[in-house]
Amino acid sequence: MHMNFNMNIPGFKEVLIEKIEEIGDRTVLYVSLPKKAHHCPSCGALTSKVHDYRMQKIKHLKWFERLTTLFYKRRRYVCACGKRFSEHAPFVDKYQRFSKEWNQVAQVRSVKAKTFKEAGEVLGSSSSTIIRRFQRIAKNEMVEGVRLPKAIAIDEYKGDTDAGKFQLIIANAETREPLEILPNRRKETIQNYLRQYGEDVELVVMDMNPSFKAAVKKALGRPVIVADRFHYCRYIYWALDEVRRKVQKEWHAYDRKKCKRMRHVLYKRKAKLTERERWYLDRYLGMSEELRQAYELKEAYCAWFDWAKTAEDVGDVKEQLEEFYQTVENAQLPAFLKAIKTFKNWQVEILNSFIFPYSNGFLEGINNKTKVMKRNAYGYRRFDHFRAKILLTIKYKEIGVHLG
Repeated sequence: MHMNFNMNIPGFKEVLIEKIEEIGDRTVLYVSLPKKAHHCPSCGALTSKVHDYRMQKIKHLKWFERLTTLFYKRRRYVCACGKRFSEHAPFVDKYQRFSKEWNQVAQVRSVKAKTFKEAGEVLGSSSSTIIRRFQRIAKNEMVEGVRLPKAIAIDEYKGDTDAGKFQLIIANAETREPLEILPNRRKETIQNYLRQYGEDVELVVMDMNPSFKAAVKKALGRPVIVADRFHYCRYIYWALDEVRRKVQKEWHAYDRKKCKRMRHVLYKRKAKLTERERWYLDRYLGMSEELRQAYELKEAYCAWFDWAKTAEDVGDVKEQLEEFYQTVENAQLPAFLKAIKTFKNWQVEILNSFIFPYSNGFLEGINNKTKVMKRNAYGYRRFDHFRAKILLTIKYKEIGVHLG
């Protein structure tokens, strides 16, 4: 099939399509460029004298869901100085067997696809080719050692890579953009990184991990540490659950199993319960005085927390929190005494969470995406690949995969 006109195809500006063939499941395009004068790379003189032609086979993006190959008739020119050189092709780089458009899509797909193998299958290449494109984009886009902003959030996630079981992610608490992933969560690793890049850091949001707290204090002197609200609230719910598990052991099998299944009614705020849920709540609280006390302490904590979120003076918040401690001490429930011991150890950081509008919630969301990525790929062996995959996936989240 001879083409006597120039089809205007994206990425093939000024390219002459001489013939299109279908060979098996592939579309084959025979292409060339118009003859024109070129500057000699050796002496700079203009020449349009052709030395010879070479046929170059190039993989291109799919056409109508068929794998596409280009047979490019590359022209070589010869200069008066004796230098022989190839013409410049806008759709393929020197020494490449893949078109520029293919490489561009392969780089984006290597980041966006669930696995390298899947990206290779879609683009008709091996997974090792996709990995090389991924390494190229990671090298160009990833910055080693980012100078950290004033407010950062840190959290761990389970990576299971060659660098260890747990890794640490650092993000900008203002913009919620992940900045760096450290190979492990060890105190020395965090300390060294913060000493090196954290001279501007004034505030750190974290969960209640004592080694994080110690590392941050040692590296940054006296930063403001903000405890994430979710992480300290759950200590109260854990205490309530501990009491429920203890008291239901003595109940009849039916009530024990039913109470376990209906445990959400204990966690829910009293005002939000349905009529049916309120009936179950009254039934189980009526069966155990200890469980009733635990539930009342949970409700007292929730009342303090809801009020503290809108309170203007942190001094009042502290005062009310200390009153809650007193209520717990009067009740003498071991599970709650243990919880308020943790609260006392982290009191400054807990009160900071009502002064500064930061939380770790967005990092938990990123960690959830990380978990999905890991599961889809059946795990990542190499830490550098997993680190780049996480950071680049979030960076490229607005970019679609259908581009050339």
